[in-house]
Amino acid sequence: MNPWLIAAGVLLVYMVACFIVCLRGDAMNRLVGLEAGSAMTVMILLLLAEAYRQPSFVDLALTLALLAFGGALVFARFLERWL
Repeated sequence: MNPWLIAAGVLLVYMVACFIVCLRGDAMNRLVGLEAGSAMTVMILLLLAEAYRQPSFVDLALTLALLAFGGALVFARFLERWL
């Protein structure tokens, strides 16, 4: 067990708060929970890439960061119609 895996596990535990916000909050809070969860997921993937020395995980993390940003913009666009 190296420090990279410990840090990834700690971040994974903190993602529970993002899941609760996504399930129980109103529309704006869900967007915030989605963004925070996607940022934490990117950080977890980067920590796992360093822990397991797999450079392909870095590509996956960067792709997720780009797609999560686009997904949040689409979600905010649809949210704008109802507010």
